[in-house]
Amino acid sequence: MDGIRELLREHLFERAPIAIAVMDPDHRIVLANEAFESLFGDPKGRLCHEVMKGRGESCERCTLDWTFADGKVRVCDDRLLIQGGISSHFVIRVAPLSTEGEGKDYCLWVASNVNEANSLRRENELLFEKTPCYVTVLDRDLRIVRANRRMREAFGKAWGHPCYTVYKRRHKPCRECPALKVFEDGQDHTSTQVGIKSNGEEAHYVVTASALSREGGGPEGRVNFVIEMATDITHLRLLEHEKLEAERLAAVGQTVAGLAHGIKNILMGMEGGIYVMQSGLEKGEGKKVDRGMQMLGRNVERISNLAKNLLSFSKGSVPKVALEDPNRVAREVVDLYSDMAAAAGVRLEAELKEGLAPAALDREGMHTCLANLVSNAIDACRAGETAGCRVLVRSGEDREVLHYEVSDNGCGMDYNVKSRIFTTFFTTKGTGGTGLGLLTTRKIVQEHGGRIEVETAQGKGTTFRILLPRKRLPALTTAGEDDEPDGGEEPVKEGGHAHDVG
Repeated sequence: MDGIRELLREHLFERAPIAIAVMDPDHRIVLANEAFESLFGDPKGRLCHEVMKGRGESCERCTLDWTFADGKVRVCDDRLLIQGGISSHFVIRVAPLSTEGEGKDYCLWVASNVNEANSLRRENELLFEKTPCYVTVLDRDLRIVRANRRMREAFGKAWGHPCYTVYKRRHKPCRECPALKVFEDGQDHTSTQVGIKSNGEEAHYVVTASALSREGGGPEGRVNFVIEMATDITHLRLLEHEKLEAERLAAVGQTVAGLAHGIKNILMGMEGGIYVMQSGLEKGEGKKVDRGMQMLGRNVERISNLAKNLLSFSKGSVPKVALEDPNRVAREVVDLYSDMAAAAGVRLEAELKEGLAPAALDREGMHTCLANLVSNAIDACRAGETAGCRVLVRSGEDREVLHYEVSDNGCGMDYNVKSRIFTTFFTTKGTGGTGLGLLTTRKIVQEHGGRIEVETAQGKGTTFRILLPRKRLPALTTAGEDDEPDGGEEPVKEGGHAHDVG
């Protein structure tokens, strides 16, 4: 230990990364370290104001004189001239230094160049203020302690107010608050939210919350402050809506000819039913009358289903979203179709991953999607010649992406059929289908921010897969306990989804 102390005495002065000098009462520099000389050149024997100020007389308010006068340690900041005549900002500390053997007094002069620190601070400040998203720093009470310019311009006065009041005009935290989750577990959290700007407009944004500082400075300390960065996606949501609307209207336009053809076929079936019924009445044959009535009933049902499904597909609607158990929807569909599957000699089974977290889903809409897929799978098994037909419904989640799968080992599809399954009025069921089931399914999945995939092989079976990234799920439409709009609430509109199994 003594050796280490001696080593420090010998080398600390020279190797210190800050400028250090020893000065006498006449302001003459009697000793300087390497860092000092690298900044100001060789100063020995010269006066401090000559070396660091480029002037012939001492400074009017000289910290060195004050310290020699009263022996107090002083700290100040000043601009000094480094080599090349460049003015640089320093924080200076002056302390008395006595040498008993020589009977002289000196001052120890230590200076830190803060130009780099100030430059970094300015860069950080510029980055914080100019970042093209909403940036806030929150304390553990969810109060905003800092907000950047874009956030202030969009949502108004923010400092000292709770984030849920500024962003949402609420009086209590949102249900799915990413900042609260960060305070709880210290991990990054992301969610999609809907706020209200100071001008009353809705703002859709994706917000990521991260730990900014912790107790003790270590990675395991309690989180004291959270930084939230929110990217406004209102314009993107509008473009997505317009794109879906354009696709929907284009598809509706393309259906006119198909609709006329479909109605014509149904009317022909109804005419046939009327003919059979009239023939039975004229001849007094009750069986013919019954058969004619059945034909009429079937065709009335077909035209009713066609109209309902076309209406469901053609009208624009906002999903009625609430936090739902993803497995509940799948179980309901399996229960609904279990008798139908059994009657067709098909085993309908479910493999649902337990413990899935609730998700923002339109339960009726997702029920329609799975019902369409399960019904199609049962029909595919009926059409196939495979022994031991089976339809399997799966649920799961991988990397924050919920997924449903409906698989069958039925007849499968060739390339031509697969390429047309999402085409308006395309059906493989002849007069038994409307051709709108999968089109409606895809529409609902897209409204949930997801996509639908299909894998198939003719004679081997088909798998439809619905993929729903949690980050893209629609915002909740369920009001809070105090009837305030909750985090990510969207207006609730009338309109549901009719079942169509294409």
